[in-house]
Amino acid sequence: MARMTPSEALVETLVAEGIENVFGIVGSAFMDALDLFPAAGIRFVPVAHEQAACHAADGYARVTGRPQACIAQNGPGAANFVSALTAAYWAHSPVVAITPETGSLGLGSGGFQELDQMAMFEKSVAYQVRVPSGVRMAELARRCFYMAKNMNGPAQLNIPRDHFYGICDDEIYQTPLISRGPGSMADIEKAADLIRNARYPVIISGGGVCQADAGKEVAALAEYLTAPVCNTYLHNDTFPASHDLACGPIGYCGSKAAMRILKKADLIIALGTRLGPFGTLPQYDMDYWPAHARLIQCDTNIAALGLSKKADVYSAGDVKEFTAFLLKAVKSVLPGLEKDPARLADVKTQNNTWSAELKKWSTSNQSAPMHPRRFHAEWTRALPKNAIVTTDIGNNSSMINSYLKFDGIRQHISALSWGNCGFAYGAALGCKLAKPEVPVIAFQGDGAFGISGIQEVMTAVRENIPVIAIVATNYEWGAEKKNQIDFYDNRFVGANLPDNPDYAKIAEDMGAKGICIDHPDQVGDAVAQAIAWEKPTVINAIVQGGKEVLAEPFRRDALALPVRYLDKYAHLNAKKA
Repeated sequence: MARMTPSEALVETLVAEGIENVFGIVGSAFMDALDLFPAAGIRFVPVAHEQAACHAADGYARVTGRPQACIAQNGPGAANFVSALTAAYWAHSPVVAITPETGSLGLGSGGFQELDQMAMFEKSVAYQVRVPSGVRMAELARRCFYMAKNMNGPAQLNIPRDHFYGICDDEIYQTPLISRGPGSMADIEKAADLIRNARYPVIISGGGVCQADAGKEVAALAEYLTAPVCNTYLHNDTFPASHDLACGPIGYCGSKAAMRILKKADLIIALGTRLGPFGTLPQYDMDYWPAHARLIQCDTNIAALGLSKKADVYSAGDVKEFTAFLLKAVKSVLPGLEKDPARLADVKTQNNTWSAELKKWSTSNQSAPMHPRRFHAEWTRALPKNAIVTTDIGNNSSMINSYLKFDGIRQHISALSWGNCGFAYGAALGCKLAKPEVPVIAFQGDGAFGISGIQEVMTAVRENIPVIAIVATNYEWGAEKKNQIDFYDNRFVGANLPDNPDYAKIAEDMGAKGICIDHPDQVGDAVAQAIAWEKPTVINAIVQGGKEVLAEPFRRDALALPVRYLDKYAHLNAKKA
């Protein structure tokens, strides 16, 4: 035990947990701890908005697999974490949000910048705690890191601002990561028995495969079974795209090959996924989930098992160990299994058919503006194999699910099912600090970039973080505009963004590099130049919008043609009638 202040206890705990960067905005509430960061070897990364700080911590945590911290001023600063921390929650990302609050003696009095910060974050974290006294600072800070890494989710450390001061006797040490093991051996044996009797098994590889570094184990199981592999929605990096058994992602704007293959399955082996409902909805007018297929589901979160799909075998084991033990069990009941050439040929045929269809959609030579699908084909083809891509939400950000291909894990960092605009750039800042040796590209539309991208270019310049932003500028909120096209007879309210500026020029004014492109032939060179510069860069790509090029709506299941009863609105039904 060593005598120290609570601020020192917090900072020493961060050091013990391997924290080298903390993202946030300077605030008086935590200034005593902040003053210690440089001496402790912690880099404070000041952002333009707290949402980006939390997204940066999320991106850092996702590409490293290690907990990462962000901090904000109490009240309004902490409130700006909520949306971003919810994104981390649904990504099962170990972000520790440090949220100083009003002094303990003033709680409940309605003082300056006071807010009930525990209730505010309650549904957005896997664990939260309020520090009741400075003498417990190290203990409860440790607990947050322990729970974040072992519960696979964010934690909130809420600290009344007066508890940074005083004297305490503390022990500082790193918390352990607890092994989950492979799960029940009886369940593994039952799963192996299902596989033995399967005619056409298909593997669904989810985000947990990346988190558990289970890529090799999943590939080994797939190869032994000659089982096609589909990525889950927005997890294009969970199985190598170049593999003979890879079919691509299911879900919105995903791979038709994956969906057509999955539809044939009589057994689904779902690894590291909760099988989220949005990621399994019908797409391309195709209801591809095989209703009568048997299901094996493995996810470390027991609450996720059976939540959206009824399975025949559940396992709450670590997906890496579960998959390795399952392969051993399969080899014992199906020894010496030979490759199935018919299944390999089926995967190849479906991939070729889908590639030809996608290529046909992506061959337009038009310029000023470019056809978005030709643009997506060009910039994704120009990516280095080791690139990390963070993706936002929106019509173009979803369209690229058909084009993004990765051979390594932790390369596709997306907004996932929380779907908050403004995710990509902040996350890319964290990814680049975590992996400075690889190119990091943030992809978003012009609407999303305007929310929290453009102001963070200042952060990238100031902190010398060479993130590359690719902005698909179509001067509209494309996803919502598509809804107004399909369901509201082209009555556009709030969907058009006709006055959006040239983000490349604004980036140059901030001290970054800027490139504006509007012809397909410019795209590959622009990406190569941005990577070579090794400077913060914004590529403003002018692409076509409107009904001719937009992808189908996000939620056909949640929209219907409108009905109006009041006389003043009756004319809106005229066309329908």
